[in-house]
Amino acid sequence: MTATVALADLDLRSILRPGDHIVAGQACGEPTSLIETLIEQGPQIPDLSLFIATSFSGLLTPAAAKAFRPASMGAIGALRALAKANVLDVIPCHVSRVGPMIEAGAIPCDVAFIQVAPADPDGTHSLGLISDHVRAAVRAARTVVAEVNDRVPRTVGERIASTEIDYAIPVSRDPVQVPPAAITELDQSIAAHVAGFIGDGSVLQVGVGAVPDAVLRLLGDRRDLGVHSGMLGDGLVDLVENGVITNARKRIDTGVSITGALIGTDRLYRFADRNDRIRLCDTAYTHDPAVLARLDRLVTINSAVEVDLTGQVNAEQSGTAYLGGTGGQVDFVRAGARSPGGHAVIALPATAKGGTVSRITAALSGPVTTARSDVDVIVTEFGAAELAGRTLAERARRLIAIAHPDFHEELDRAAREIQRRGF
Repeated sequence: MTATVALADLDLRSILRPGDHIVAGQACGEPTSLIETLIEQGPQIPDLSLFIATSFSGLLTPAAAKAFRPASMGAIGALRALAKANVLDVIPCHVSRVGPMIEAGAIPCDVAFIQVAPADPDGTHSLGLISDHVRAAVRAARTVVAEVNDRVPRTVGERIASTEIDYAIPVSRDPVQVPPAAITELDQSIAAHVAGFIGDGSVLQVGVGAVPDAVLRLLGDRRDLGVHSGMLGDGLVDLVENGVITNARKRIDTGVSITGALIGTDRLYRFADRNDRIRLCDTAYTHDPAVLARLDRLVTINSAVEVDLTGQVNAEQSGTAYLGGTGGQVDFVRAGARSPGGHAVIALPATAKGGTVSRITAALSGPVTTARSDVDVIVTEFGAAELAGRTLAERARRLIAIAHPDFHEELDRAAREIQRRGF
């Protein structure tokens, strides 16, 4: 039986137990009213922890961590500040594994905090802006607390029955928004090389940010593009409205853009409301190898902190600074590289820290996120290095060619040993 509780009357001490593990909806599906209440009331309940995959709300600050111990699969969005303050527990895992790990108890979930749209006449709620592992959390939780927000779009896809909700908290507030990033000349240069791998009928997996947005802006002359992605931003809208994204050539989900999350602004949210051309799906579908294997011409676009001369990709950490996460990169890199007519592109600027550090490196300063055996194409503003099927020595030559010229000499020295040994 669902209890409807006004936000002003919500007392988490009647819901949470000492030591509870909470899993919350992430990104623009973050239940911000519940998180605010948790920050306020959490200090009264000992030993709470919160797993949230990403956050853009600005609520999760190092000071907020006094109310609970935050955990995540990476330091994405505002979570980077928590990592810098050494108050974020990082769980290395692929996006495709978060849901199964929650259901298996490896990521504990005593209580699920979720955000949903108001119930439809059939008694079910749209998940609105985030699907991902929400259903897994609902299935695993002892207690489900739902922020029922009348400003959340009713998107097509995964739904939650009212009977699965223990506490419904009605609110009326704008959901989290992530405006498009400003696109620089550097972003445009990188995007131009990435766009060369996208032809008519390609199926896209893209993230959000300046380079993905710049890539999408270059695709206005393509035909019948499709989408199967872990997340989508505002850049989708123009391409759909201009007839570029039709999903007409996809062997599965024909005519429909598939995603696990909408990360953008009101423009995207209004476009997605009751729009059957966009479907939000669980990661068990968006990132499933068997599903991805059915997509021809899949082009996946991901980012990195650095790439070494053999093609190993670090998308997580630079020295002692944790900057990103494993995310869905490996899931999609493997799928794009194996897709007939497809590609897996890793795109990054050639330098960091004002041009003083090369991001094409002799050795990584952090962990290997994507193995060199999975890597297909690396792109910087200086070009594209196609690495699949290439020897380690040839990879080094190709990667030096797309590094910043200021670092060619030192990278050449490091490459000589690879060339001498052959490995």
